[in-house]
Amino acid sequence: MAGKGDKVRSKPRANPLLSRWGGAYELPPFGKITPEDFRPAFAVALKEHKAEIARIADQTAKPTFANTVLALEKAGRTLSRVASVFYNLAGADTNDALQEIEREMAPKLAAHESAIMLNGKLFKRIEELHERRDALKLDDEQRRILELHYKWLVRSGAKLNGKQKKRVAEINGRLATLATQFSQNVLKDEQSWRMVLDEKDLDGLSNELRDAAARAAVDAGLPGKYVITLSRSSVEPFLQFSARRDLREQAFNAWIRRGEMGEKTDNRAITAEIIALRTEFAKLLGYQTYADYSLESTMAKTPDSVRDLLTAVWEPAVKRAGDERDALQERARAEGSNIEIAPWDWRYYSEKERKARFDVDESATRPYFALDNVIAAAFDTAGKLFGLKFKELKDAPRYHDDVRVWEVTNRRGEHVGMFLGDYFARPSKRSGAWMSAFRSQSRVAGDVRPIIVNVMNFAKGEEGQPSLLSLDDARTLFHEFGHGLHGLLSDVTYPSISGTAVTRDFVELPSQLYEHWLMVPETLEKYATHHATGKPMPKALLKRIKSARNFNQGFSTVEYLASAFVDMDLHAVDAESNEMLDVAAFEESTLQRLGMPNEIVARHRIPHFLHIMGGYAAGYYSYLWSEVMDADAFAAFEETGNAFDRKTANKLHKFIYSGGNRRDPLEAYVAFRGRPPEITGLLKKRGLAG
Repeated sequence: MAGKGDKVRSKPRANPLLSRWGGAYELPPFGKITPEDFRPAFAVALKEHKAEIARIADQTAKPTFANTVLALEKAGRTLSRVASVFYNLAGADTNDALQEIEREMAPKLAAHESAIMLNGKLFKRIEELHERRDALKLDDEQRRILELHYKWLVRSGAKLNGKQKKRVAEINGRLATLATQFSQNVLKDEQSWRMVLDEKDLDGLSNELRDAAARAAVDAGLPGKYVITLSRSSVEPFLQFSARRDLREQAFNAWIRRGEMGEKTDNRAITAEIIALRTEFAKLLGYQTYADYSLESTMAKTPDSVRDLLTAVWEPAVKRAGDERDALQERARAEGSNIEIAPWDWRYYSEKERKARFDVDESATRPYFALDNVIAAAFDTAGKLFGLKFKELKDAPRYHDDVRVWEVTNRRGEHVGMFLGDYFARPSKRSGAWMSAFRSQSRVAGDVRPIIVNVMNFAKGEEGQPSLLSLDDARTLFHEFGHGLHGLLSDVTYPSISGTAVTRDFVELPSQLYEHWLMVPETLEKYATHHATGKPMPKALLKRIKSARNFNQGFSTVEYLASAFVDMDLHAVDAESNEMLDVAAFEESTLQRLGMPNEIVARHRIPHFLHIMGGYAAGYYSYLWSEVMDADAFAAFEETGNAFDRKTANKLHKFIYSGGNRRDPLEAYVAFRGRPPEITGLLKKRGLAG
């Protein structure tokens, strides 16, 4: 008992990031986590992982699969838990405190990973196991894991000499710092720019877009005004519908200049340094270019094979885009506009052309794609294909009030995992749409079930009103949910090959394939219902939507391919040092060589090309590579006459959605389809077949 005058010491607060995730569903305790928890949590987790690696590398016992490879797979669980929460919040609900920690931790985590990758003792154990792999009596999954660990260490620099290893570690640390700065600069540009409008500036805008702009103005402290931001859900509809050409030009130029708007957020010098460092790294490992290095471990294998695919689609796409431009030019002149179609005109006049040719416009289709209905459609499709059920949990922990949480079970009622949906745009969230995991599936330390999140940037509806999606928005939701299923359905033993931990040009197959089910008749008839009346979409409108499926496909294909070509060229530079690379001139040179139409701008310009500054370096082509497979894979269902054919779905589940990286990706595809994919399905899908 404390004596009189003694101070009663309160029990120190336990760091929620270091405690076991409790509760019925083992979700992170979001409500208890503060930014101040991350630094000490990272410190503890890094120390723990370093000790685990040291025990593995320094042991005197002869290397075995269990004491080396399995031990590696079990190591780092605390670090994985802390990092997964941190980086999910840094992307979806960041703030100044988290961004400061992100900048601080980037080089520290890179140094930690480099120390593992370049650990000579550890590599010697893996190398010895790899050399006697045929005598180890490993099962297929164990052999695959050993092979992947060996290749990962070799490709990380494990065979280099001491001086080279030191330089690799320096490069890794600097790249981590630069990539973090690049991403934060883009977000700052997106957060800082806004176009303030009055009532007179709203000509052509739908009621939904006006309401969204009015809410954005209130959020900006400008009640009575209207604000357009650089959130895709704000700026793209504005470009599509605003009758004010001067304002469209202003918004468009801001949109394409993200990452180069101001001196402090200019990413061009950062990009030049990143490319220089990547080139130097590739040369240290004996490759001519970073593209050669990056592609070696993918399905594509070489830059030439990527360029062959891109070129095969580029030529028909440019021809189609030319026809589309001519039609838009004619449309503008018919309306009395004596202009030459410019990039900020394309979306506006293509919407008019779509309306004229197919009697379809976005304002007519949005009422039939309420967010809740599209979510239900995605869930129902997963039920029909894979037997999954989704139960929403209203009181589950979440990191933002907008986030929704579901428990996922299978046909037998068994727990599969948890799914979080974060659907609405906000300033604290980076742009775009993505899938991530708070925890991935594995079985090396018990039956660990996945916790998967989909993040999007849709416009929120008025208070009490549903959020209404465009058809493209609905496709995006299905796309990201396809990624989500890839994580949820994972059924492997080892965490390093779980879920979406596959090659870049295979990872988009489950997501792009899943988009197909949005447009099957069973889905649309049941879920494309009017948000106010509940009536199904009229069959005549549905028919017109399908007829317009490939409308503007030349434009969308060209803007995507342009970015893919720029990515490949940027990472195919073989100079020893590129610090002085003029990013703008380089981009322009590539586009001129391609014959880029003046009326179209690349989907992602280099200063805000987050894909290639992250995990898609020399890999943006992969969406098209995967599309070859997704078109071919959906044809397997079409050939049965049933989009939900159970036998085909079972094979899809076994070899694609649940297999992780247990097999070589081409082997996995052939196991599902019975043969390699054929490009004819892609050209047909995009309406570009001759």
